[in-house]
Amino acid sequence: MRLEYQIVIAFALDMLIGDPRRIPHPVRLIGRMAERLESPLRRNFADPKTAGVLAAVLVIGITASATALILLGAYAVHEIVGTVVSILLLYTGLAARDMIDHSSDVQRALESGDRAEAALRVGMICGRDTDRLDEPGMVRATVESVAENVVDGVTAPLFFAALGGPIGIMIYKAINTLDSTFGYKNEKYIRFGWASARLDDIANFVPARVTACLVPIAAFFLGMRPAASLTVYLRDRHKHPSPNSGHTEAAFAGALGMVLGGLGYYGGVPSQKPTLGDPIVPASSSCIGRANRLMVVTVILVLAVYLAVRALCVAAFG
Repeated sequence: MRLEYQIVIAFALDMLIGDPRRIPHPVRLIGRMAERLESPLRRNFADPKTAGVLAAVLVIGITASATALILLGAYAVHEIVGTVVSILLLYTGLAARDMIDHSSDVQRALESGDRAEAALRVGMICGRDTDRLDEPGMVRATVESVAENVVDGVTAPLFFAALGGPIGIMIYKAINTLDSTFGYKNEKYIRFGWASARLDDIANFVPARVTACLVPIAAFFLGMRPAASLTVYLRDRHKHPSPNSGHTEAAFAGALGMVLGGLGYYGGVPSQKPTLGDPIVPASSSCIGRANRLMVVTVILVLAVYLAVRALCVAAFG
């Protein structure tokens, strides 16, 4: 079966089923491997930056090699077995349904008036201190998570799947997991996590921009604010401290007519981020559902672009 069809099936499975809770997830296995490598590498290399670079090389190399061996073994049994395993590997690299489910939990809790439950649910998808958030703050935090994770959880994995199939998507998940594990700007990880953070920035560079450029088109199809999405994207995308997150967050903010960013607390420490967007619509729970719909349509558009480009490249270059 052609890779393009496998990717479409994997995306459909993710949208229908979501994260397979009862199956050992590759991302969790990659995370455990990274954590177990940290201590021996720190002991054996005096320079934390060198140790961090080796950690990244080892995690990515082992992940790619293990994926290749699994595929070779599966295809050696039978082509159908290989195709099924390939689709399953692609499927485990996607997280659209998971993001929709988590953000919808926040929306339901807010709409039922259960602020404590809403704060708990927000804390599952973002790193800020939820005890300081009022309802608009929870909504903004949730929408920001949707806008950011549309790249990390869906369109960037799809980009690497289109480039390199299951091995490509697993390499991306290894990079993304390394950043989640080590990519912190604190004293412990500022040097050890340098390679992980830089690799994640590079890996998300193209997907973030492709995704953000397609958000206004998705907004048009949904009857939102396509012109504002494009305007805010062009105006505010570089305000964000992340080289990639600001692109989709700005495009989402414009499409939804709301302001993202601003003051947040992390471990009790205040962090004032620049604001993205214009205060046209109050931040209410309904914004979360609209953000989820915007994410889904944007992902479908991105997937169509990736597969079209891949098909043209295959036709042109074999």
